[in-house]
Amino acid sequence: MKLLFVGTNPENTGAATHFVTLAKAMSEAGHAVEGVVSRRGLIGEGFETAHIPAHYSSFRNVYDVRGYAAVLRRVRELKPDWLVGNFGKEYWPLIACGRLTHTPVALFRHRTPRMSKLSEYGIPRMAQRFIAVSNYARNAYLQWGVPPELISISYNPVDTAQFRPDPQLRAAVRQQLGIDNDAIVLGYVGRMHGGKGVTTLMRAANEAMASNEKLHVLWVGNGPEEQVLHEMAASSQTAERHHFTGWVADTARYCSAMSFLAFPSVEPETFGRVAIEAEACGVPVLGSRIGGIPETLQDQVTGYLIEPGNVAAWRDAIISLCDPLRRDEMGQAARAFAIEHFGNAAVARDFEELLSRSHHSPLHGDHAHA
Repeated sequence: MKLLFVGTNPENTGAATHFVTLAKAMSEAGHAVEGVVSRRGLIGEGFETAHIPAHYSSFRNVYDVRGYAAVLRRVRELKPDWLVGNFGKEYWPLIACGRLTHTPVALFRHRTPRMSKLSEYGIPRMAQRFIAVSNYARNAYLQWGVPPELISISYNPVDTAQFRPDPQLRAAVRQQLGIDNDAIVLGYVGRMHGGKGVTTLMRAANEAMASNEKLHVLWVGNGPEEQVLHEMAASSQTAERHHFTGWVADTARYCSAMSFLAFPSVEPETFGRVAIEAEACGVPVLGSRIGGIPETLQDQVTGYLIEPGNVAAWRDAIISLCDPLRRDEMGQAARAFAIEHFGNAAVARDFEELLSRSHHSPLHGDHAHA
């Protein structure tokens, strides 16, 4: 199968990581993959690192002629079986390019806020695949009025060769941070703002740390509440056991150093990529029972689902995972769960099947390249 991925946003987001990892997964599965991508940002860098042929362009908006020219040129030369898009501003341009060239289009939707009425009606009906990244997201689109037969689900893949248990890296990162190798490290990875529940986690962690002197917290990320967290840590009795990295591109490095991860969002997440990345590293996850997060872990098996915003419940769950036997058992289950459901090979297989099956929306008759 020949696939042309189009993602020209110069951004560093979970959607961008999904785009790169899916392209890499399909390439590893033996498909011919190319991209029309931004030269700047995570996507361009990711395609280069993965040695996937990349052609640089951008869509500043839906009317950007340069973007259309770049896509149409690659379609003429590659003759792809599918155009694959990931970002809202490129939905209508890709549908137009697909119609012009009789090439089917698969569009991922990573967010649940409403689109315009025209887009909500037209995009799921005019794209040959309209794909949600979780069942939670799919249900949101059903509430928009999108017919259920028009919405597929394809979960985020995780590169389990990059995200994996690595004892040597674990020891090196801990040494760098000044954390003993036998310490218990609770990790947080992501943006630091109110909807992520970071102040709930700080309060719960401080209470848990008061009862276990081996417990440390590793904060990976930045955001508008970063300074608040620094102040809360500094005013606690355990300030020296809070470790802040700021924003980093290589989160796999820090996942390796964690004993378990917290995902404490108090506002719904469409999916929750950080949870499966941690699990792939053999790290159990404490996740809020909200939005798409419950789809990323197995409660009581690879971690625990907890009521959002409940400081006492989060404290108790943190203390529970300070038990090394429970943590090790859940960590092994987490790695197996991530490989089986979200590993590159599993997601590539499922995505290929999704693209290969018959569908509601033909392109003026038979597909030219399908």
